[in-house]
Amino acid sequence: MNFLTLDLQFFAGEKTEKATPKKRQDARKKGQAAKSQDVNTAVNLLAVFIFFMFAGEFLLDHILGVFKHSFQNYLVVEMTENNLNSIMIEILKELTSILGPIMLVALIAGAVANYFQIGLLFSPEAVQMKLEKINPIQGFKRIFSLRALVELFKSVLKISFVGIVTFTVLWKRIDEILLLSHKSAGAALAAIASLTVKMGLIASIALLFLASLDYLYQKYDFEKSIRMSKQDIKDEFKNIEGDPLIKSKIKQRQRETAMRRMMQEVPKADVVITNPTHFAVALKYDEQKMDAPYVVAKGADYVAQKIKFIAKENDVITVENRPLARALYEQTDIGETIPEQFFKAVAEILAFVYRIKNKI
Repeated sequence: MNFLTLDLQFFAGEKTEKATPKKRQDARKKGQAAKSQDVNTAVNLLAVFIFFMFAGEFLLDHILGVFKHSFQNYLVVEMTENNLNSIMIEILKELTSILGPIMLVALIAGAVANYFQIGLLFSPEAVQMKLEKINPIQGFKRIFSLRALVELFKSVLKISFVGIVTFTVLWKRIDEILLLSHKSAGAALAAIASLTVKMGLIASIALLFLASLDYLYQKYDFEKSIRMSKQDIKDEFKNIEGDPLIKSKIKQRQRETAMRRMMQEVPKADVVITNPTHFAVALKYDEQKMDAPYVVAKGADYVAQKIKFIAKENDVITVENRPLARALYEQTDIGETIPEQFFKAVAEILAFVYRIKNKI
C-alpha cells in the first residue's frame, strides 16, 4: 500500500500537463516567453542589407562628400581650440546623416521581429537585480548544462552554414575578384560593394532560415519548461477558487449572464404585473409547458424599470396591481409557477389581457 501511494505521488508530481492560461500569464509577467535572439539578428541584418541595396548611392555620395569637404577645407584651416570644436560638430552631423538611417532601419527591424515573436511585453520583474544571477555556482552549472551544449552546437552550425553560403557566392565570382587589380579604384570599390551587399543578403536569408528553426526549438523548450503536474493544476484551481476578487468577478459575470437571459424572455411574456415604481413580474401561460402561469422575469427598482421598458418596446401589456406584484416578487422565483392562492387574481388579469389582444 505504501509503495502504491509513493507511485501515485510520483506520477502526480511529474510535469506532463500543458500550462494553464494563468501559468502562461505568470510566466509572461516574469518576462518568460518563446523567443529566439537569432530571429532578431537575422531580420536586422536582412533589413540593413536591403537598405544598402536601395540606398547605396545615397550613402556613397554622403561619404565621398565628407572626404571631399575634409580634404578641401579642414586641411587648410588653422587648428585652434574653437576651430577643432566646430570641426568635430560638423563631422558628427555628417556622420549622423549617414549612420542615422542605418540605425533607424535596424531599430525598426528589431522591434518588428521582437513583436512578431512575443507581442508587446514589458516586465519590470525581468530586469530586477537578483543575487542568483551572479552566483558563481549557478553560473558554472549554466556553462556545463545541456542548454549550453545546444547553444554551442547552434553557434557552430550557424558559422558553418553562413560560411559555406558566403564562400559559394565568392567562388562563383572568383574571376571578377581576380580582375579587381586591373580596374580603377572607383570601379573596384563599386564591385566590392556590390559583392558585399550580395553576400550580406544571402547570408542574412540563410541565417533567417536557421533562426526560424531555432525559434521552433525555443518554443518547444519554453512549453516544456512551463509544463505543470496534475497536482500543480489542482493547487492552482484551489488558489483561484479561494481568491475573493476572482470569486466576486465570477459571481458578477454569472449575474450579468442571468440578467441578459432573463431580459431576453420578457418579450415572450403575456403580461407584466407592476407596482409602478418598485416591482415588476413578467408572467407567461403555456399549457403545453406548465399547468399554471409561470414567472419568466422579475425585478425590483432599476431592474423593474428595465423589464417595463422592454415590455413596452415589444408590445407586452403592463398591468398595475401593487399587492399582487409585491407578493409574486417575494414568493416566486424565475421559471416557477405562481402559488395557488394567486390563481384567481392572475386568471382575471390574463383574461383582461387576452380580451385586449383580441380587440387589437
